[in-house]
Amino acid sequence: MAAGGGVQPGSAVTGETVTRLERIEAPYGRQVELHEVSYESGMRLLRVRIREGRRFTIMDLDASTAAHLGGAMRAWAERNGP
Repeated sequence: MAAGGGVQPGSAVTGETVTRLERIEAPYGRQVELHEVSYESGMRLLRVRIREGRRFTIMDLDASTAAHLGGAMRAWAERNGP
C-alpha cells in the first residue's frame, strides 16, 4: 500500500474538493484509490475508485456505510488471511 496525497479542487459547479488518501495495487493489475470528497456545504464522503484495465467503478460512501464495509472486509481478511 502506498499513501497518496494532495488536494485537487473539483468542479466549480459541484464545489467539491478531492483529497487522495490511499492508492492500493490489487491482484491482476487492478488499482483501488480512496479519496475524501469535501463539499462547500460541509458534507464529506469517501470516494472508492476501482480501476480494472480501462474500466472504472466509482462509489461515494458516507461514514456509516464506509465503517460497515470496512468492518466486513476486515472480518473476511482475518478469516482468510495468512
